[in-house]
Amino acid sequence: MTDMDFARTDALVIHARGDLRMEPAASPPPGPGEVRVRIAWGGICGSDLHYLQHGGVGASVLREPMILGHEVSGFVETCGDGVKGLPAGTPVAIHPARPCGTCPECRRGLRNLCRDVRFLGSAARVPHTQGGFRRVVNVAASQLHRLPPGLDPRRAALAEPLAVALHAVGRAGPCAGRTVLVQGAGPIGALIVAALAVRGAARIVATDLHDFPLAVARRLGATETWNARHGAPEEEFDVVFEATGVEGALPSAVARARRGGILVQVGMFPPGMVAVPMAQIIARELDLRGSFRFDGEFAEALTMLAAHPRIADGLVTHEVAFAAFADAFAAAADRRSAAKVLLRIGAP
Repeated sequence: MTDMDFARTDALVIHARGDLRMEPAASPPPGPGEVRVRIAWGGICGSDLHYLQHGGVGASVLREPMILGHEVSGFVETCGDGVKGLPAGTPVAIHPARPCGTCPECRRGLRNLCRDVRFLGSAARVPHTQGGFRRVVNVAASQLHRLPPGLDPRRAALAEPLAVALHAVGRAGPCAGRTVLVQGAGPIGALIVAALAVRGAARIVATDLHDFPLAVARRLGATETWNARHGAPEEEFDVVFEATGVEGALPSAVARARRGGILVQVGMFPPGMVAVPMAQIIARELDLRGSFRFDGEFAEALTMLAAHPRIADGLVTHEVAFAAFADAFAAAADRRSAAKVLLRIGAP
């Protein structure tokens, strides 16, 4: 059978830089081990914006049309053969990654570093892995997480970015009682602030170039905020999270980490060489740690969102109807007035 033989569903498809369309996509029945999910909510991520604005994210460049979206939640509609325990109507969040399970990293338990992962809405492989910004989607049952009591699908759409933040905080080690700087207060930086607040950091300072994201960071638990356009005190911190992904911000992050401190690089740099002040890193004996995606933190994120609804409520600034996707992406691109923008895909 071809795609034309199946039912169709509305999907948000990126064709090239600046070319985002709502168009029909094939909607086959779920195969063995798969579950058909009716999507309720979808969060617009920075990578979705990069595909629209630049035609790619780092080395992941569009080579064919692709459905965007990997921050999605909804309800089970029907299950394929071999799937048990997920009755129709079950509210779920979708873990967007499907690791191969056989590469050296998967065998070492580092599934977030899988060499052959399939990640919703990613152009890293060809054919691209189609995403979740559509009314219905089939995914492996292993990717589904039932929502814990008290957590609705709207807030659950924040599980993916919160899992990124939790993985970054985990890379830093225990943060309770420590002084922490979060450089960059976009959605991921703000969620790092939220996770640090829950984990008991003694002092959480967030920096950014705009006042609006700093206000969001304060809502989520920052004890202080600094607008870097106007300068900032020359202080040092036990832990620094660099969440901007801007090459020019790296020397500042290095300078703000105390001697013997920890610097976690969360923001993604463009591909290619990046200038790094290695002499300072060596002389100050800094521990520079990368942080990439997440794995088991997804379940932890759902539990945290259920226990602390203020996290989602403090980050979400816009809820936009699926048909008005152009307005949603325009809002998400304006850091002066938006943090997390949600698409109301199938929610009432």
